[in-house]
Amino acid sequence: MSAKDSSGLQPFRERLDQLDDQIAQLLGERFDICRSVALYKREHQIPMMQPDRVAQVRQRYLARGAEVDLPADFSAQLFELLIRATCKLEDELIDAPPRSEVQAQPVGDTVDAQPSDETGRAA
Repeated sequence: MSAKDSSGLQPFRERLDQLDDQIAQLLGERFDICRSVALYKREHQIPMMQPDRVAQVRQRYLARGAEVDLPADFSAQLFELLIRATCKLEDELIDAPPRSEVQAQPVGDTVDAQPSDETGRAA
């Protein structure tokens, strides 16, 4: 294919780039909401895993994918990836100590500091 032939692809590529930007923005928003959900669950001692909700969202996700002609296996795999990642995020946030319990480490102190000589350089 010559450069002339591929130049007709530029409008498609530009639109795909725009869509990719929107997808990334939406995924970021989804993760932000999941962070808020995790903190709410932690505060109210609600278990992270809500199997009925997961099943409901999965069913809706697959139906929406079918409505826009996405391959069913793609929709299912994408849903599983999203759920796995957001459940991991929620687990980490729910298990993390509340911010008030986290003690700030003084500036300059590091856990793995190497001994230094009198010039301050690592020995």
